[in-house]
Amino acid sequence: MSQPIELDITHQLGKAGARARLDGNIARIGEKIPGGAVVDHRWEGDTMHFTVGAMGQNIASRLTVFETHVHAVVNLPPFMALFAGMVRASIEREGPKLLR
Repeated sequence: MSQPIELDITHQLGKAGARARLDGNIARIGEKIPGGAVVDHRWEGDTMHFTVGAMGQNIASRLTVFETHVHAVVNLPPFMALFAGMVRASIEREGPKLLR
């Protein structure tokens, strides 16, 4: 298993506002990955767990919502570890758009 990608995305929406935006925009995550789509998502408290299918692999991820930021954790399968830098850059670029 490769090292997970972890980063924070700041926002000014408060916890409830950030949750609502993420819930409403979850489908956009799959659109950003060539051939990818959100396979499954569910909330456990303030953490959204979701899986994205890409290149025949499943990427398990979670977003934990805090009052001023969202903490993202993406667990890439070993096959996709080579793309970790690109995935991180994409999250940094596209993640804030999910909160708009």
